[in-house]
Amino acid sequence: MQWEIVIGLEVHAQLSTQSKIFSGSSTAYGAAPNTQASVIDLALPGVLPVLNKGAVERAIKLGLSVGAKINSPSIFARKNYFYPDLPKGYQISQYELPVVQGGNIHIQVDGTEKNIRLTRAHLEEDAGKSLHEDFHGMSGIDLNRAGTPLLEIVSEPDMRSSAEAVAYAKILHALVRWIGICDGNMQEGSFRCDANVSVRPHGTEKLGTRCEIKNLNSFRFLEKAIDYEARRQIEILEDGGAIRQETRLYDANKDETRTMRTKEDANDYRYFPDPDLLPLEIPQSWIDQIKQTLPELPQARRDRYVSAFALSAYDASVLTSSREMADYFDATLKQLPAQAKLCANWIMGEISGQLNKEGIEMTACPITPAQLAALLARINDGTISGKAAKTVFESMWNGELGKNVDAIIEAKGLKQISDDSAIEKLVDQVLAANAQQVADYRNGKEKAFNSLIGQIMKATQGKANPAQVNAMLKKKLDG
Repeated sequence: MQWEIVIGLEVHAQLSTQSKIFSGSSTAYGAAPNTQASVIDLALPGVLPVLNKGAVERAIKLGLSVGAKINSPSIFARKNYFYPDLPKGYQISQYELPVVQGGNIHIQVDGTEKNIRLTRAHLEEDAGKSLHEDFHGMSGIDLNRAGTPLLEIVSEPDMRSSAEAVAYAKILHALVRWIGICDGNMQEGSFRCDANVSVRPHGTEKLGTRCEIKNLNSFRFLEKAIDYEARRQIEILEDGGAIRQETRLYDANKDETRTMRTKEDANDYRYFPDPDLLPLEIPQSWIDQIKQTLPELPQARRDRYVSAFALSAYDASVLTSSREMADYFDATLKQLPAQAKLCANWIMGEISGQLNKEGIEMTACPITPAQLAALLARINDGTISGKAAKTVFESMWNGELGKNVDAIIEAKGLKQISDDSAIEKLVDQVLAANAQQVADYRNGKEKAFNSLIGQIMKATQGKANPAQVNAMLKKKLDG
């Protein structure tokens, strides 16, 4: 039987406010346990939550960026469950009227574009953290994270492979960073995914029983967890068994998912409107004001790169994978108009490669857009070859000669030979010394041409302009 995988993602994005969603406690990462938990976070008797306006503003930004409806009023609800790191015994979240309703994310997988529908994005507070490693036979509780503002972004079950799920998560990750609502740091838990996975026979409409894999904090783990879980469910069904709805954890060391608890339904949480929080009224004037602060969004910039600069959809997608890279490209191109493809190739190639090699972000790139443009201008005007430019790039990256392109070219003797008479003289010398290869070429052996090119380039230590050498050699041989 052929099986179809059905995937929906719930992404928790920690919002970039300086204080928590219902208290004034700091959200800074890495503080000593329980030093950033106020009486509100600890749920001491008599305390009341006060909503953080900045968290609502960030939620609206996401909604506007994905073409969603902003609900007004929006209702906060109590989600009731017991867990040691949940001080109140309930979590303040949203259920029937979330702040953001609907929306779409467009992904590309293997050259095919697909639309992933969003169900909702709702505000909620994070729980604390259970610590197991440092206590023998006991668990510790750190409530620093309790009350940290989260935006839970829930997709429809529109994805059909782990590749589509990863593409969606990456687009969403780039978007929340692009509009400045979340730092996207997956190692610190600022952006984490829960994957709902089920399988069904191809051609059927009815969804299978789903299992939820919790707290996946890397794109690689997301892919591997979905692939494992799909295989597990298919094997059970093909053996005549049934899938039990449950919550599972992914063990990266064993590359497997395992049962955490049986999966709850909404009814199990006994949602009801929080009596301590009034309905949230969001005036249209505030929405319009926030809309004016949004930057050019990734999809709009991708479209512009394709239409205005004739870049491929792939190039445009890579360049807009982060706002920092897109801004770097724009700044480079401003210095070197009409050379979009050359700028794109170097940013996606040499710049990105070196950043990855050294494990640093685009914001820490030691070569500025103006410096890169100066280097590319020397390729464009024929001063140096593309190969020599890589030598100059390496020197610039290491800070040699003040990253001055012309000074490095001069010091290393990399200037390209572009004088027609000098190149003609070299071509004549090589042709005179290689009569047999000349005869071979004229007898139809194309490889002889490349051999002659190689000898000319070797004689000039690679400094001769390749295009001019090629044209001159062809003229001499075919004339």
